[in-house]
Amino acid sequence: MSETIQTSQPEKTSPFKNIVALFLHPRRFFSSQANGWGLPMLVLSLTLAAQTAVAGYFRARAAAMGEMPLPPDWQWWTPEMQNNYMQAQQATQGPVFVYIIPLVGALTGLWLGWLLVSGLMHLASTLLGGRGTMSTALGVVAWASLPLALRDILRAIFMFAAGRAIASPGLSGFVGGGEGGMLFAAQLLGLVDLFFVWYAVLAVIGFSVKDNLSNGKAALGVVGVLVLILLAQAGLGMLGQNLGGMLISRPFF
Repeated sequence: MSETIQTSQPEKTSPFKNIVALFLHPRRFFSSQANGWGLPMLVLSLTLAAQTAVAGYFRARAAAMGEMPLPPDWQWWTPEMQNNYMQAQQATQGPVFVYIIPLVGALTGLWLGWLLVSGLMHLASTLLGGRGTMSTALGVVAWASLPLALRDILRAIFMFAAGRAIASPGLSGFVGGGEGGMLFAAQLLGLVDLFFVWYAVLAVIGFSVKDNLSNGKAALGVVGVLVLILLAQAGLGMLGQNLGGMLISRPFF
């Protein structure tokens, strides 16, 4: 009499189901998944590349039609400075400046920002009594960032529908240009939107589950790190705009 030995194979979950599970049941998802970071970072890289390419196309088209945005203090520039600026704008309309350099910069910012944010959040979690590792923090931050991939997709769709690049990202439309505090506020609000808040909420849930922290401590660590990063990015964005009016800010995530 022969016996048939059956070995149960682990059920394979499709990447799409993992992403849906993250959005619908984040606490359950982080309790059983989120140990790896490859899939979410791949998705983020692809959507960011697509959004950057679409934005570059519409900016190049606007420049070709003579619709280039002017610096906030354009009216105070001398005619020679204005002429030099327009010549510099025309010289940077090739594919390298329109697509390659922005794409390399965006992807570099994404990956370096992911490492920086993960390291800072792991440090904050450890100081608050968390028991996670750097590997855990990398996975949590990567998976929690997936709402930003959805934002990139929606931005690309909006640009195709509107036929133009996005002029005021995030909440920056509520604040005019200007100088000093108003410019800093515009830079700061341009980094914040519903998807960023969604990302922060997922990060709080992830660190509370993975690092065995209370919701309050996890929120304190995540929000503290994100506020510091937003202030630094807004400051750099304001400095870059004051220097050349050419810096395009994007959140690390």
